[in-house]
Amino acid sequence: MSHPETPVAADTRHRLLQAAREAFMKEGYRASVDNIAARAGVAKQTLYNHFPSKDELFSETATLSSAAIAVTLDGQTEDVRASLIRFATTFREKILGDEGLAMFRALTAETTRFPGLAQAFFAKGPAQTIARLADFLGRAMADNRLRQDDPRLAAEMLVGMLGGFEHASRLCGAATPAVVEKTRIEQIVDCFLRAYAPNH
Repeated sequence: MSHPETPVAADTRHRLLQAAREAFMKEGYRASVDNIAARAGVAKQTLYNHFPSKDELFSETATLSSAAIAVTLDGQTEDVRASLIRFATTFREKILGDEGLAMFRALTAETTRFPGLAQAFFAKGPAQTIARLADFLGRAMADNRLRQDDPRLAAEMLVGMLGGFEHASRLCGAATPAVVEKTRIEQIVDCFLRAYAPNH
């Protein structure tokens, strides 16, 4: 029988995830478990009590970003535009920011050697984000606030619009046009909403 996590255990887990994220960003997947435990101020065995392997710890870091993105979709669908702008703002912060790019680089550097690691990371991160967005869009479609269509495809299209080219250009260090982020987000969301405007 599982028991609720104590506040101390929850705090330790949070510190371990933060330390792991910092270590993986700086050193990639080669960051040692000893180093991560030291960053978190705990013994290595404490780390293993929370995460049975470094693979598990790495993939769990994806959950932090995914959860932060997904929470923006909580609630009803009365104001779809406002909800999608909140989602888009957090999504771009997490994916296009220095931290998101560093984690992506660390992951792609290891996918050949550790394909299971990449799959676990994807399942706990991007796949969860798409699932939560598709659920929100599906409810908005059911409420006739968006055109009836495949909500999963719509979610994938919006995520592609929000990242896509800019993600590739930032990963490659290419110069990107100076844009006002708020304006850019609104342009993308409004373009998406025009494509999925409800039929009246």
